[in-house]
Amino acid sequence: MRKTVFALLVLLPFTSTAAESFVVKDMRVEGLQRISEGTVFNYLPINIGDTIDGIRIGEAIRALYGQNLFDDIEMRREEDTLIIAVKERPSIENFSIDGNKDIKTEDLMESLRNVGLARGRTFDRSVLDNVEMFLREQYYDRGKYGVDIQTKVIDRPNNTVRITVDVKEGDRAKIRQVNIVGNESFEEKEIRAGFTLDTANWLSWIRQDDRYAKEALEGDLEILRSFYMDRGYADFRVDSTQVAISPNKKDIFVTINVHEGDVYTISEVKLVGEMVVPEQFLRSFIFTKPGAVFNQNVLTQSAEFMQFRLGEEGYANAEIEPVPELDHEAKEAAITFYLNPQSRVYVRNINFNGIAEVDDEVLRREMRQMEGSYLSNSLMDRSKILLQRLPYIEPGVDYRTTPVPGSPDLVDVDVDLEYRMPGQFSGGVGYSESQKLLLNGSVVHTNFLGSGNRVALELNSGRFQKLYSLSHTDPYRTMDGVHRTLSINYRDITQFTSAASDFSTTSAGATVDYGYPISEFQRLSFGLTFQHSELISSTNSTRQAQDWVANNGNPFIEDFGNGLVFSGSEFDTVELVAGWSYDSRNRSLFATRGTRQQFFLSAAVPGSDVEYYQARFNFTKYFPITPKWVVRLNTELGISEALGDTTAAPPYKQFFGGGPQSVRGFKESYLGPRDSFGRPYGGNALVASQLELIIPLPDKFASQARASIFYDVGNVFNTGEVAFTDKLGSPIEYKPDLDELRTSVGIGVQWLAPLGLFRFSYALPLNEYTGNDRYYGDEIERFQFSIGQAF
Repeated sequence: MRKTVFALLVLLPFTSTAAESFVVKDMRVEGLQRISEGTVFNYLPINIGDTIDGIRIGEAIRALYGQNLFDDIEMRREEDTLIIAVKERPSIENFSIDGNKDIKTEDLMESLRNVGLARGRTFDRSVLDNVEMFLREQYYDRGKYGVDIQTKVIDRPNNTVRITVDVKEGDRAKIRQVNIVGNESFEEKEIRAGFTLDTANWLSWIRQDDRYAKEALEGDLEILRSFYMDRGYADFRVDSTQVAISPNKKDIFVTINVHEGDVYTISEVKLVGEMVVPEQFLRSFIFTKPGAVFNQNVLTQSAEFMQFRLGEEGYANAEIEPVPELDHEAKEAAITFYLNPQSRVYVRNINFNGIAEVDDEVLRREMRQMEGSYLSNSLMDRSKILLQRLPYIEPGVDYRTTPVPGSPDLVDVDVDLEYRMPGQFSGGVGYSESQKLLLNGSVVHTNFLGSGNRVALELNSGRFQKLYSLSHTDPYRTMDGVHRTLSINYRDITQFTSAASDFSTTSAGATVDYGYPISEFQRLSFGLTFQHSELISSTNSTRQAQDWVANNGNPFIEDFGNGLVFSGSEFDTVELVAGWSYDSRNRSLFATRGTRQQFFLSAAVPGSDVEYYQARFNFTKYFPITPKWVVRLNTELGISEALGDTTAAPPYKQFFGGGPQSVRGFKESYLGPRDSFGRPYGGNALVASQLELIIPLPDKFASQARASIFYDVGNVFNTGEVAFTDKLGSPIEYKPDLDELRTSVGIGVQWLAPLGLFRFSYALPLNEYTGNDRYYGDEIERFQFSIGQAF
């Protein structure tokens, strides 16, 4: 209205002139501060030489007003010169929001910037009114109906303004009552069991389910529809929804009026459309049949499985819609699945985003989806799993497809990755009275120089313990996925267990191992290890140590006088290793579904100074019981036995039980046979199993930590190769016996840190043996902590 009146006033001087028009020979703009004359002339529909009258002047004023740059515009004539006098609108010098808590300031600023309210923009008071309305709607959607929004405009020098928005959010309105009207077949309590919104209860302060939000109500209405339609009520509908608010704007009353309808059964199921996959294959994914009760969820799942099947063949944009045709008299539903496969889609490029520390080739070799081939959702899902199983890639790998402009049958695949710490690094210097100066350090890098190769180096040096090892693993020695591991090691360990006992082990070895894929999930491995060992004991060592070095390998005795006699054995072994593994886990660390099985058999070849074999089997399976809750079962079995003239498997081939990675709650390595000094000797047979209920953690912690409730069972045994005695010196056996399996329950936490995988657990042993004057008892250790390699 203001613009119209002003335009009429401006036009009067021109319409009152005798000629009512004139030729513009010059133009001049007055009143400009920030805006240039060129900008005005650009929007002005009048040029020098034009003949103008009142109508042309009106059009020009409307054109300039339409740019929202000016508050006032006046045009006048001075002879043949057109004078344009303007008053610019102020610009926004600063804009601030205070008092908002429920909505982040950054999110509000971004939304308000889109409606024209931002620093440096031209100020329009009508926009400010829209901003107030926008903010109220935002808070109303969050159930804060008592919100108070005050805006203030402060004039500043140079035709600028400062805008402040003061928000008083108030309390979120709480749901006092939810009524469902029209339900006859089900109790309201049963219907509302899955609702997000609820009236106040003793858990509301945690779940905040008594706070009203528009989005939550819409979600609950969808849950309500699914509740009925998944139980046969094919003609169910929500007639109306009323939301009433109390005068003080703190209480919400929700009323939902429903029409239940009747229970329908399926009369027939048809498939209609272009069958790019044989119909009999697609029908195998239909999980309903004539005579069954109508179930919308089953129909939806059937459509999704058929879409996935078509996606495997490259029809990524296939549309499948189940449409019921209701016979209201017979109470039957005829289901027709309409198939529209659309065009087969091919992949032009595969791009990896968010990561620069890994060579492109390393990532591409994990892709089962190829460029140039048709897009297969199963191949993309498999590629996603393989990528997130890489130890230097964060879980949560995602991908998206982008159509290629002008080519409806081509897409680019963008894979979003996040790099994570590729290894573990540790080092230290220490001193002890017995070991003197201690130096230790280790490096494990699973993406050495961006190549995807794993390099591990460990150095530990002390007076009585020296450990050196170096290994290199190339997971793709060939493009077919053959992997190779090379390693060398040296260890010199003197095991002081009391003031008068010693047992020394010195060994050096080298290993080469190759793995061959035989399927997408299975792999065979073959390896060869050469090891030179020297074991030394004295008259103060355990009887088991003295017996083994005296009867195996190449025994020797050294007498240093004064009763100091050492006995030992020096031997070389060539060990062949063969293995089979199956791995379908979705991640190598903190998996949530899939299975891993491993079987390894190693044996010293005939002619070695010491002959033996060892077999190990490990089984791990994840059972998702809900989208968040997972059960993990892990079982490990092992056996080692001597061959030929060797009396028992070497001491370093024994199994140990108890501790963070075995049966928690029992002291590490203290289950099973004890030597003549009462210390753990280990056994040649192992049985251990862990059953865990994995507790879901927030998404931001799920890739770095895991919590679980566990039940452990296991022990180690001796089949008779080594002779043991009790406290009184009488012979005792540790042969396999199910009654001797130890059990415990507890809670555990794992945390992936730069130094490795930290494991914490607190366990309660269920059947520990306390021991007596003759037999050794179990050593209990309820709280346990360990650091292990994660990669």
